[in-house]
Amino acid sequence: MTKLKLGPLADDRPVKLTVELPASVHRDLVVYGELLGEGSPIPPARLIAPMLERFMATDRVFAKARRDR
Repeated sequence: MTKLKLGPLADDRPVKLTVELPASVHRDLVVYGELLGEGSPIPPARLIAPMLERFMATDRVFAKARRDR
């Protein structure tokens, strides 16, 4: 099993957003979803929110700015 930064995805009600991604980012999300899904691929749209959440949670400057707000 590949050790990815993103763990199991929570089943949460989404808020719809429309975003444009470069084709290379979409291809990478497809591959990431295949690796994370282990036989049952996870669609790229389900990966974006947890990835952004993880990114913001590990951004020390953002965390400090958020606390100081």
